[in-house]
Amino acid sequence: MTALAGTRTNSLSRRLTVRLKNCAFFAHHGMFDEEKRLGQRFFVDVELGVSHSDAPLSDSIHDTVNYASVYQIVERSILGSRRNLIETLSQEIARSLLDTFELAHAVTVSIRKPGASVPGVLDFAEVEYAETR
Repeated sequence: MTALAGTRTNSLSRRLTVRLKNCAFFAHHGMFDEEKRLGQRFFVDVELGVSHSDAPLSDSIHDTVNYASVYQIVERSILGSRRNLIETLSQEIARSLLDTFELAHAVTVSIRKPGASVPGVLDFAEVEYAETR
């Protein structure tokens, strides 16, 4: 099957996406003093478009984006410096991922904030930031 797969890849367009869904963190981001002091939960999704990956054929971590490393970058950003806006945080994560992974050509970061200070009933507030090289 490897030989067949190797011959067919020349005529086929390949796309590889690496996703992490619902990464959960407790942090102290937000505009209000209570958010900064008490903290709250944040949930993060990351999607990376990977260019020219040979991982499906090579079966090597060196030919793709290591999702354990992606998680560490997200964790370091979320638990690092406090931000007023999750918009700012999502952009920082996206740019850090693109700076770290040369194979990544596109990134989308979604951050959900279940404890959003909104005068109404809702499951969460969410921001999605996308960037492409």
